[in-house]
Order: sequence, then C-alpha cells, then structure tokens
Amino acid sequence: MPTHAEKRTLPYTPEQLFKLVSDVERYPQFLPWCLDSRITKREGDIFYADLIIGYKMAREKFSSKVTLSKPDHIHVEYLSGPMKHLSNHWRFLPEEGGGCTIDFYVDFEFKNRFFQNLMGLFFDKIVKKMVEAFENRAKDLYS
Repeated sequence: MPTHAEKRTLPYTPEQLFKLVSDVERYPQFLPWCLDSRITKREGDIFYADLIIGYKMAREKFSSKVTLSKPDHIHVEYLSGPMKHLSNHWRFLPEEGGGCTIDFYVDFEFKNRFFQNLMGLFFDKIVKKMVEAFENRAKDLYS
C-alpha cells in the first residue's frame, strides 16, 4: 500500500489553496495524467466526482466523495474504480506573517496486482510530480 505524506510552506493564503484544490473540474488543465474530471452531485460542502486518469493507452475512471471543510481541510474518500481503497486529505495551515503550510496525505491500493506493483516502482515520483503541479498552478493563479 503506497502512502505519501508531505508538508510544504507556500506564500499563498489557506483560502487560495483551498479554492485551487477544491476546483476539481479544472484538474485536466494542469494535473498530469488527469484526462477528465466531472462533478456528478453536490450536497452542500460535499460533492461527488469522477476522474479519468490515463497514460498512453491505459485509462481508468474512479469516483470519489469530497468533503470540504472551509477554509482549511479537504478529505477525499474512494467510492468506485480500479482500487481497493483510496484515502486522501489536504490541510491548509496559516503561517504567522503570511503564507500557508500544506499538509498532504494519500494512501491507496489497486485491485490489480500488476498495476499495484507498477505503481510501487514509480509512486514517489508520480506523487511528487502531482504535488508540484498544484504548486505551479498556485504560482500561475496567485503570483
């Protein structure tokens, strides 16, 4: 079961970073391997989303429940798709003098042993690239 936890301090407000991460429908514009994303249902501060992730000929769709706790926490729960489970959260912690520390965590496991083994080989590189994509998006939007 690959897991990744990371903290980064960025020169943006928790509200700005919360808005960026919660804007799931814009993920295909900047997130590597995200081919499509759709919000399928909204219920107040909870929404359900489908993401299609792919590389070359491989494509997988997964559905998740996203709980927004403004302005500092986003929690993602896996509902269906190619994984046994997925748990992901973002926390946005304000820093004295401005800026924000992002506390990011993801834990997942594929149903397919081949994909799980393949992901294990590249997991750290893939997650770091995805976190970097969010950081670059923040620079584009807020700098």
